[in-house]
Amino acid sequence: MNIGPYNLKNKLLAAPMAGITDNPFRKLCLKYGADIAYSEMVSSNPSCWSTNKSQLRAISVDEDIKVTQIAGSEPHLLAEAAKYNVDKGSQIIDINMGCPAKKVNKKLSGSALLKDEALVKKILKSVVDSVSVPVTLKIRTGWSLNNKNCVTIAKIAEDSGVQALTVHGRTRECMFKGTIDYESIKKVKKAINIPVIANGDIVSPQKAKYVLDFTGADAIMIGRAAQGNPWIFKEISQYLLNQKEMFSAPSLEEKKKDIIDHLEGLYSLYGDYLGTRIARKHVIWYLMPYEYFKQCKRRFTMLEQPHEQLSFINQFFQKQL
Repeated sequence: MNIGPYNLKNKLLAAPMAGITDNPFRKLCLKYGADIAYSEMVSSNPSCWSTNKSQLRAISVDEDIKVTQIAGSEPHLLAEAAKYNVDKGSQIIDINMGCPAKKVNKKLSGSALLKDEALVKKILKSVVDSVSVPVTLKIRTGWSLNNKNCVTIAKIAEDSGVQALTVHGRTRECMFKGTIDYESIKKVKKAINIPVIANGDIVSPQKAKYVLDFTGADAIMIGRAAQGNPWIFKEISQYLLNQKEMFSAPSLEEKKKDIIDHLEGLYSLYGDYLGTRIARKHVIWYLMPYEYFKQCKRRFTMLEQPHEQLSFINQFFQKQL
């Protein structure tokens, strides 16, 4: 599968997730086989571009394919945001029309845009015309269970010059609950000729293969299943290559090293104070599968210094070995 000139050999993408897919997290996803790891969503509002928060969300120079996801509702501002991020090194611009969060939708951004097909067309045309790099789009199946217009939006996207489309198989109304509607993703794939990326509840290699086979999608996007488990990309890629050879899970030593590398990346990026606080959720995701961690989780969440967290990780894995 290609997006413009960029080849996705594993057909695996790491989804943009606010507060999660920063540079240290993206590095791990790429290390284990994600072809692309999307940036966190950045605003199209120019007043936000130079803020510390936006700077921390910036793409990294060491990513092979640099993708920035932008969000907003005004065509000219989204076009300016696209140009700004391309000037900063982005090689693909992704437009967010899939986020269901209230704070995004109340500004008529994210999946709220699916209600206004005319505005969708204006936005896509404006952004595509503003940059020379590929533009992609992420959507949901529609606004509500009674208003699924993903096929219409997909056709608008293709006609506007969008070069790949990601479909999360829920509506805005569903948020992150309920059964994924892979049938709608299948309909989108049949309706357009640009690459379609399936997203939603892909939590195992077997599920990945099922989704690809059922929908006919060209690739899959992994989101929440990668939280605390960046190794899932390797599991899926190897399974899709040869279903008889399952990926050997990393050893405890390898997992410890990845977790420590992740935490040190967070401290370096955010500083000690914020880095330790952001690290807490990641460590909880990593270690919750271990029964022993449930006994000492509260103690871990009270740690406030990088050296304390790192010492905890080392001691924890010593007890597991």
